Amino acid sequence: MSARAPTLQRRTLIAELLARRGTALVVAGLGSPSWDVFAAGDHADYLYTWGGMGLAVPVALGLALAQPSRRVLAITGDGEMLMGTGSLAVVSDQAPENLAILVLDNEAFAETGRQRGLTAGRVDIAAAARGFGLRETMTVRDRDAMGELGRLLFEAPGPVLAVAKIALSTDPWALPEKDGVLIAQRLRSALGLKG
Repeated sequence: MSARAPTLQRRTLIAELLARRGTALVVAGLGSPSWDVFAAGDHADYLYTWGGMGLAVPVALGLALAQPSRRVLAITGDGEMLMGTGSLAVVSDQAPENLAILVLDNEAFAETGRQRGLTAGRVDIAAAARGFGLRETMTVRDRDAMGELGRLLFEAPGPVLAVAKIALSTDPWALPEKDGVLIAQRLRSALGLKG
């Protein structure tokens, strides 16, 4: 692990951020991001990608392009983001000003056995995002940066990306609806779209 083990608690972090989201649409990635978003209080403006590893950022990009008047926040994990790093190039190329990405980084492959993750060493997702050309990035390690994190994710012109270094934790299960069609229809209805 890194010299200083992460201490931010992901469930608390997500609940505090979503309380500040205003009218932002939220795309929650595979595993813990979906569970944490749901645990903070389900909403029709939340799209859970469930088992679609690597989908959170591309789906959020499409949503941001289709809904330019709404802020869109993708919440994903470090493993999923590393798997889909190339999506950051497309995000940069399309440059939607309403898109923000939050990467929950526990420096481990927590879903598959808590093995040491790549970001526990020299891999820096925020630096990669800067290299791809995202407007602004930051890495958060403690609660003192919550105000700045909220500003970046919900107010700064996008596309932006933040990495939150979170502690490994074991939280109670909080599972959202699993039917992908139902989840998509619910969001479409919330957006006032038919069909």
